[in-house]
Amino acid sequence: MDPVITCRGCGIQLQTEHPDRPGYAPASAMTKETPICRRCFRIKHYSEVSSVSVLNDDFIRIVSEIGEKEAFVLKVVDLFDFSGSWIDNLRKYIGNNPLFLVANKVDLLPKQTNLEKASRWLQREVEKKEIQLAGTALVSAVKGIGIERVKTAIERHANMRDVYVVGTANVGKSTLINRLIGLFGETGDVELTTSRFPGTTLSAVRVEIPNYIHPLIDTPGILTNHRLTDLVCAKCLKLIVPDRTIDPRVFQLNSQQTLFFGGLARFDFLSGERQPFVCYVANQLEIHRTKLENADSLYEKHVGGLLAPPCDQCGNHLRDWIVHKLQLKKGQSTDIVISGLGWIAVHGDGCQVNVHVPRGVDVSLRPSVI
Repeated sequence: MDPVITCRGCGIQLQTEHPDRPGYAPASAMTKETPICRRCFRIKHYSEVSSVSVLNDDFIRIVSEIGEKEAFVLKVVDLFDFSGSWIDNLRKYIGNNPLFLVANKVDLLPKQTNLEKASRWLQREVEKKEIQLAGTALVSAVKGIGIERVKTAIERHANMRDVYVVGTANVGKSTLINRLIGLFGETGDVELTTSRFPGTTLSAVRVEIPNYIHPLIDTPGILTNHRLTDLVCAKCLKLIVPDRTIDPRVFQLNSQQTLFFGGLARFDFLSGERQPFVCYVANQLEIHRTKLENADSLYEKHVGGLLAPPCDQCGNHLRDWIVHKLQLKKGQSTDIVISGLGWIAVHGDGCQVNVHVPRGVDVSLRPSVI
């Protein structure tokens, strides 16, 4: 049996086969006297924190340690996929430590979005969760929007507490930490250090910021299985994750018409007056319109081709669809949310629709964000 080699930076067991999993190091690094994982290497040499993800049980074990400490917790969610990136029962694990909500990716919202309205919407959604917060912030970690508000919250609430950053995979947690390092620390010639968070093996990583009292502790993102982004391969992921401001696409539909979102989701307008449906998905994802009577044959003939993603690497699980039957009331503006893909806004005309998605993917309704 090969000896176990651990990272001297964070303490995790090193491995060379899976770059997207914790503890990855290139084979060349394993020959060094004191090897470190790629993630710690990037923190140390480039002031860059890179993403790492764990399964639910490992995540719970890590965040449960927070409840035993004096901590200030930043909970990061994806504003574009709020319900899909929300972690339930986090308060159960972090105890009475103050919790601040960071809603990331505000830069993806269309340019005409009223951010005050979006902020009020966020507050209402949080109130439904019945969770006490120290505050909220709409931010774009990529663009640097709203980061000062997060910095101010840390200065106001952290006191002598360590600052933990938690969230699901792909919410932009690491990008946020890198932004905060830039605000708090000297990122020029100063070498940042990491150390293993006590009591864990799938490690949270402590980022010590020079000349600042509070370390930032980056916890691994929790892997979920209810978002389309969880189910596709890395190649197809690029086709469904927005990488720039969303351009809404409006389809004036008659009843008995269908929209295909690649080959990953299908929207059937069954009955109601002719009306617009506004689609908020990644700009690079193709949307195809057809008659409802032709939808089944179109899918069978073109899935993986004209209707892509998915590709062959994604597997057959994405072709095992279930139907969500929805009745929308007249006079209410509603978003139909497909977790990990986006949403379809229906502005008050009333209708009956079916939404087809791969088994396990969440479909939900909410008051319109925009």
